[in-house]
Amino acid sequence: MGKLTTHVLDTMNGCPAAGMRVRLFALAGAEATLLKELTLNADGRADAPLLEGAALHAGAYRLLFDVAPYFRARGVTLPEPPFLGAVPLDFGIADTAAHYHVPLLASPWAYSTYRGS
Repeated sequence: MGKLTTHVLDTMNGCPAAGMRVRLFALAGAEATLLKELTLNADGRADAPLLEGAALHAGAYRLLFDVAPYFRARGVTLPEPPFLGAVPLDFGIADTAAHYHVPLLASPWAYSTYRGS
């Protein structure tokens, strides 16, 4: 059974990004449809898969991570506008039987991602 999961690591503080807000969208051309909105748990993870089983469809998706609000809540002084406000990650799901893990490593000034396992 396929599933989509995510987690965020705060590379500035060397910890999970607990409390970061994340939104998942399905993409169809220029249209983005909100599928799910959540707040990451103490491990910087969603409490359950974002999509799994019959809800996981082949197609294009976007995860939107609210980076600036997370760091501001941790007491980091950021300029206005911040260098990174919300980080969008657009990705595709081709195999609905596979596990797609989309992590984010973030600081107020940089981020990276990869397809995890």
